[in-house]
Amino acid sequence: MFETLSDRLTSVFSSLRSKGRLSDADIDATTREIRIALLEADVALPVVKAFVARVKERARGSEVSQALNPAQQVVKIVNDELIEILGGETRRLRYAKTPPTVIMLAGLQGAGKTTLAGKLARWLREQGHAPMLVAADLQRPNAVQQLQVVGERAQVAVYAPEAGNGSGDPIAVARQSIDEAKRQQHDIVIIDTAGRLGIDQEMMRQAADIRDVVRPDEVLFVVDAMIGQDAVTTAQAFMDGVGFDGVVLTKLDGDARGGAALSVRHITGKPIMFASTGEKLEDFDAFHPDRMASRILDMGDILTLIEQAQKTFDEEQAAKMAGKLTSGESFTLEDFLEQMMMVQKMGPIKNLLGMMPGMGQMRDQLNSIDDRDLDRIAAIIRSMTPAERQDPKIINGSRRARIAAGSGVTVTAVNNLVTRFFDAQKMMKRMAGGMGIPGMPGGGRGKAAKAQKKTKKGRRVSGDPRKAALEKSSSSSGEAPAAPTQGGVLGNLGGKLPPGMELPPGFDPSKLRLPGQK
Repeated sequence: MFETLSDRLTSVFSSLRSKGRLSDADIDATTREIRIALLEADVALPVVKAFVARVKERARGSEVSQALNPAQQVVKIVNDELIEILGGETRRLRYAKTPPTVIMLAGLQGAGKTTLAGKLARWLREQGHAPMLVAADLQRPNAVQQLQVVGERAQVAVYAPEAGNGSGDPIAVARQSIDEAKRQQHDIVIIDTAGRLGIDQEMMRQAADIRDVVRPDEVLFVVDAMIGQDAVTTAQAFMDGVGFDGVVLTKLDGDARGGAALSVRHITGKPIMFASTGEKLEDFDAFHPDRMASRILDMGDILTLIEQAQKTFDEEQAAKMAGKLTSGESFTLEDFLEQMMMVQKMGPIKNLLGMMPGMGQMRDQLNSIDDRDLDRIAAIIRSMTPAERQDPKIINGSRRARIAAGSGVTVTAVNNLVTRFFDAQKMMKRMAGGMGIPGMPGGGRGKAAKAQKKTKKGRRVSGDPRKAALEKSSSSSGEAPAAPTQGGVLGNLGGKLPPGMELPPGFDPSKLRLPGQK
């Protein structure tokens, strides 16, 4: 959605990195490019003016002129202002003190209200709530049936006493749904209202009547992020006619320029609360202004990536796999398949990699990633016998031909998978062995340990006759050798330590034992 804006801003900031200090001309040129980038992204003109003015004011202040890296400071200013214009902090749902909490959805027809109702219900169910969907859109053909299908997929209850298709009273349905929710002990009610192809008085009056009857705790305005400048006009009309508490953006996965997200919040003053990023019910989450700003500036979204991993990966399985790697046990194809299936549950690989910082510069490579490659790998592994998955070394030519035929791929594809797996297995074993790094599991043996082993074979005698005689006398008397006074640690101090740092009488450095030594 924000690819064009992200590319333009990234190119603007890259031209600043070579400058040791920023002049007024540099700041003017930078803010001019930012203005053009925002306008091309379909951001409303009042929003662009306010944003650029604020950035220019801060860029000319002391926080940039006194900074060690002015370019990075300008990026920080733009990031802060983007967060502010997107809402500042994440806005959470307000829950009623006495259940049920009533959430009313409003918006134009085609904005995706019905599908979003199912996504929101599923999201709330995962939070531990018991939501109920209400089919109050009785105008659009098959709207009630669509909500029932969505509710079944989201595994939530649906209240639909009327068949719809132009018949029935949506106000009465909304009123009755509150009593039904109390009877069935649902703590949240989500009312899906009717939309229209355009803004008209009849739609506004109906939505306002439903609002007055159910007195919702939250009225959410659902807006299609792809409609551009019209989003601002529509949002203002709903604000005046019905009023709403928060905004939900749909179709953020589209290829439109995405200026609506930056405009609606600033024009209406209402926060963006949720964002829908795909067609699946799980492609939905709370809207975080700081994370969205970070994505726009190609700084990644590591927090969302971590949250998705925490929701997907089972802690016991992760701990088991970590223990298997650190203990040096063999990493099998069965383990590889299990991990790959976990990664697939997190979503498309392209989206996951896109959350990493700097990946905007590799957009062409990301777009070439095909998730079906993972399906082919899974098919190859599932075509193997349990013994072959545990020990791929037994896979000979005839076995590879059989696996290729069973998975519908070529023998070359099977060969490539087995070869890459052996390489990965070697790397896992090296990691388990510590790769010779002290402190790593199994990594306590390195050059230092070998050198210590060599020194135990015999004491090296210095080529300097004076040092040799000194070492010989000290070894024969059983005393520790004296500290060297020329070129050694104490050489520049004349053989003496500063006052207060003298070693205690009779101190023998040879008797020191480092941690881990016996």
